[in-house]
Amino acid sequence: MKADVIVLGAGIVGVSVAIHLSKRHRSVVLIDRRGAGEETSFGNAGLIQREGVAPHLFPQNLLTLLNYARNQSTDMRFQWRALPRLSNFLLQYWWYSRSASYRTIVEDYAKFIAHAVSEHAPLIEETDTHDLIGKAGWMEVYRNDKSFAVARAEAEEHRRFGLTHRAFDGAGLRAQEPGIAGELAGGIHWTQPWTVRDPLALTQAYLGLFRKLGGQFIMGDAATLRPANGGWEVDSHSGAIIAKDAVVALGPWSDMLLRKFGRRLPLGVKRGYHMHYAPRDNVRLSMPIYDEAGFLVVPMHRGIRLTTGAEFALLDAPSNPAQLDRAEQIAAVSYSLGERLDANPWIGARPCTSDMKPIIGPEGRPGLWLALGHAHHGLTLGPATGRLLAEMMTGETPFIDPTPYAVSRFG
Repeated sequence: MKADVIVLGAGIVGVSVAIHLSKRHRSVVLIDRRGAGEETSFGNAGLIQREGVAPHLFPQNLLTLLNYARNQSTDMRFQWRALPRLSNFLLQYWWYSRSASYRTIVEDYAKFIAHAVSEHAPLIEETDTHDLIGKAGWMEVYRNDKSFAVARAEAEEHRRFGLTHRAFDGAGLRAQEPGIAGELAGGIHWTQPWTVRDPLALTQAYLGLFRKLGGQFIMGDAATLRPANGGWEVDSHSGAIIAKDAVVALGPWSDMLLRKFGRRLPLGVKRGYHMHYAPRDNVRLSMPIYDEAGFLVVPMHRGIRLTTGAEFALLDAPSNPAQLDRAEQIAAVSYSLGERLDANPWIGARPCTSDMKPIIGPEGRPGLWLALGHAHHGLTLGPATGRLLAEMMTGETPFIDPTPYAVSRFG
């Protein structure tokens, strides 16, 4: 089978790339070993984070680092045996998180994430998935006055990026959100982000749009990608597929494929867990809530989804539910969590670069393109990434400068 482009990976990023290439009249085959959105894209918190101009940095404060070293934190944990193999990535992550470097990263990031909602909007319209979307924004809540004051100052500083918010003290917070039961110092309500009540359903709806545009989705093995006749070839359940161009959008599995071609990138993995709960006493949340204790509680069609912070571990390491169990103990006191609705916790892996920015653009070999490393913002930046890469691949003028996301920044 022949096509213009092979897109490897049917998460939200890969599907979005496939859509935008199809809109530009390229014949596209999308390849994955599973159904669309069934890996990393399945387990996110469902936030389209227009406000997320400041990506998650590595802590710089010594006391914070010492606290994390105890490995009891809800928002960040690690697996000891993984540290030798992760040490180089973590060191680079810490280096890029220094104030001077981080300020430049935020400036770059802000220009891209400004298009998060506006690039989802037409796809939501075309797929008629309005019932999956909430437009009330989301809330950050804080447990002490000091951290709340810091958060308010940062929120005010971020107004320069065109971001809007409302601040609530503890009483105002409980009046705004009856689903909060505990005593909290206050909250920041980000008003511009959209939220998704079923990320899997949204990704699959976008897949439906891709197919409507004439694209094909075929099960296959991305690891078999190889150069062939001036282009690229991959094995699928329908036989070999050959195309002039190939896009690697494999999330945390991208590194394994690229190493086969001698490309070593500063990529790491932040694993995360989630569990769904019935609302206790039928008290529901009106919007997603991030608790500074290190977790989110999110109203989903399935129930209330509790998501954990980051676990630094090897991609294929056994599941360790300790982080979720600890988050559940805290969340059950402050929010209306009833019985568990899932037989087992879900576990997924976020693909992260050491400088916190995604990698989008040509890999360096003719016809090989990259769309990976989105960390916590795969759902947020999927459609914007799809448009940016498709414009680059088809010779259009990109809607933003792609230079900050080029793989060449790593040498």
